[in-house]
Formats: sequence, structure tokens, C-alpha cells
Amino acid sequence: MHAMRWGRAVAAVLVVVLLATACSRNDDAGGSDPTPTAPTDTGVDCSSEAPEATDVGITADTITIEVMADVGSPLSPGLFQANLDAVEGFAKQINERGGLACRQLVVKTWDSKLSPEEAKNGLIDACQTAFALVGSNAIFNPDVSPLEICPDKDGKPTGLPDIAASAVDVNQLCNSTTYLIQPVIETCPVAVDQVRPIKVTVGPARWHLEENPGLHGLFLVPGDLPTTVQAATYQIQAMEDVGIVFDGTPKVSGRAEQAALTPVAQLASDSGATFVFNGANDATMLKMRRETRTQGYDGVEVWVCNSCYTKTFLASPEDAEGTYVDLAFLPFEERDSNQALDDYLTAVGEDNADNFGAAAWQAAMLFRQAVDDVVATHGINGLTRAALLEALSNIHEFDAGGWLAPKDPRGVSECSMTVQVQNGEFVRVHPTEPGTFDCSPDNIVTVELDPAAEAAKLP
Repeated sequence: MHAMRWGRAVAAVLVVVLLATACSRNDDAGGSDPTPTAPTDTGVDCSSEAPEATDVGITADTITIEVMADVGSPLSPGLFQANLDAVEGFAKQINERGGLACRQLVVKTWDSKLSPEEAKNGLIDACQTAFALVGSNAIFNPDVSPLEICPDKDGKPTGLPDIAASAVDVNQLCNSTTYLIQPVIETCPVAVDQVRPIKVTVGPARWHLEENPGLHGLFLVPGDLPTTVQAATYQIQAMEDVGIVFDGTPKVSGRAEQAALTPVAQLASDSGATFVFNGANDATMLKMRRETRTQGYDGVEVWVCNSCYTKTFLASPEDAEGTYVDLAFLPFEERDSNQALDDYLTAVGEDNADNFGAAAWQAAMLFRQAVDDVVATHGINGLTRAALLEALSNIHEFDAGGWLAPKDPRGVSECSMTVQVQNGEFVRVHPTEPGTFDCSPDNIVTVELDPAAEAAKLP
């Protein structure tokens, strides 16, 4: 098992929206413009046909893509910097290997700054100047009309391909030109403020119950934003459906001092909790474990924190030891078992790699697969936004070369795996064989609820 070689990473976007503290490594909202060289794609004959300008963002020499991420907000500087790093690193690697569709890949970046206005401006900019959005992560993105009606080079409202790492806003999630690396748990169109079906992954919860029957305890609800509280409601219901009993669902803040967790730790002690699921950030988990230990309670058998797959978390070994983290991709420690994972860590550097960047790299791989499919069918000059969207619509199982749990880019995966902190390192515990996932059909349950209404019931 490799030692930890990477920077701050987070397992779930929703639980850390405003809580990241890393500094931005790129304060510019401009783009990178590598000098084009003669492309020689592996597997593509670039001598039989001269490349042409075929659509917005495509010239005879280059394909321009744009990556948008919340980076420059003073509320959370550097939040999704890893998305920018990943897409730029992917393009550099692609260009060094000969380009894409006999052209060099150019990356523009846009800082959406945790602002719906800047997110919309980014969509407008990408519509006008880029072939596609790739690897983006903008939390507040309510008006996606620039994606839906974006005109192609002939003025037709074809739409802008959006191959996103993540999308929180339901409008982007359900946009017809958006394809996602993160799970799409909703059934589109979404009936907002109504009871509706939501798909939730429960494979890890089932496994924890098999290993430790009768689990009961606390779900720490991330209380900083309405969206994070609502996201907790269907996770709570799904875990209860498979047999975990919650004695309490207290709200916690990712910015709270340890003293604020005193009553939460007391609740765990009073209820004899054997299970604690932390829906907030890694700092909260460390404080909760520290406070529980301070109060002398040691009855918790299973600590789970899906936002704790971080180097920062491992820096407090006494508080981190034994914590479980459930992942939807092969862990960075297994880079030797997967070429795509190794490519990502090599390109961005281990200290700059995190969960968000991993998803952005995987989105770039999905983009490349769709481009390759277009070229195989229509040739290098058949590459248009319409053709790319058609190719994306025909991809129903994507696994980023085995790195990602296989999923439909418009759906949710049945697959996951679990690591545990052991002696200061993340160690695979389920399934135990490196490079594998638990992909039982029982790992997905559908709950019926209105997240907003259920969130209002939480104390």
C-alpha cells in the first residue's frame, strides 16, 4: 500500500460547499494557450484528410474547451482549484501524446466564484468561444439557458455539451446537454417541493451492518446550507431502510469549534451509539472524535466520514484511526493498478490531487471517448457539437478506464468500495481485492420523500 501522496480531497461536494480552505493556485479567469504542433493522434490517420474548422471552438489546428469552477470566492478561496488543474493537466498530456482528432487541445478557465451570475457568465463565454464545457464544478448554477439554446456555428440552437465533474443545482443536473461523473440521483424533470423518488447508494451501509449487526447512533447533518441539510434527508432515510437506527440527527457546522460538539458527543454517550456517520467535513469529524474521547465514551464501533478522504484528516492520527470512508473510484493509493489514475497523479502532481480533480479528469476522459466515437463514425471533420451530443447520448456505461465505478453519465452507479484509516494510512477493506468494487444490485435503494419538507423537520 502506498503512503498518502496527495493533497486535500473531499468525498462529497454537497457537504463541503463553503468549507474548503485551500488557496487558489490560479487567480486568472483566462485560458491556457499551448502553441499548436502537428497532431498525430494514436489510431487516427491525420494524413488522409486535412482538419478544418467545423464548429464553434474548433479550428484546423485546435479544439478549445472550457472548465468552470468556484475558485476565487473570498468565502472559500481555492474551493475547486483541482478541477482547473485536472483539465489543464489532461490537455497537456493529450497534446504531448499527439492531440485529439488531429488537433491540439486548448483549455480556457472560468472562475464562477460561488456566484450564480458568474456561473451564467461562464456558460455564455463557453457557448461563444468553446466547443464544450469539460470537468466543471459550479455550485450555484440555476440558469442554464445558455447551455440549452447555445447556437452552433450555423446559428442552430444545438446546445453546448457540458461534460461536468459535478452539478448540484437541479437545473444543471437535468439539463439535456449535461453529462455527469457524479451520480444523478434524481429523476428528471424534478418535481421540486414534492415527494419524489431519489436513488441512494447503500452498499457500504449494508456492509457495515453485516460486519457489525444492530448498528444505531447519530447522523451528523451538515447544517451550513439548506442544500446540505436536504441532501442529508434522503441519506438518513436510505440507511434506516437497510437497518441502521438513528438515535439522533443533530445539525453541525463545518466551521464549529470543538466545544460546539460537546452536546453531540454527549448524545452519543447517552444513547450508547455504536455508529456515527458524519455528513459534514473532515475537520468536524476530527473534533467530534476528539470530543467523544474527551468525554470518555468509547462505544462507537463504526465511524464513517465520506468527506474524510484527505491528507489533512490523516495528519491527526489519534483522532482519525479506524474511520471508514466510502468511495466511488479506486483510491489514490492504488495508482499502480490503474493507468488512468496514475496519469492523473502524474499530470497534476500528488500534492495537487484531490477528489474534485479526480472527477474532472474522469470527465475529460468521457469527453475524449465521445470525441473518438465521433471521429470513428464521421471522420475528423465530422466533429461538431451536435455529433458530440449524439455520441454522449450513446454512452451508457463509463468507467474511466476502470478507475471509476461504472455508471451511466445520466445515472447512478451500483458500485462502491470502502477504505479505513489504519496506522495513519487509508487501507482498502471492502472489497479487499485491489482494483475492484462491490457492485451488487442491492446497493441502490429508492426513497420517496420531499427533501425540503424533511429538512424542515430536523431540529
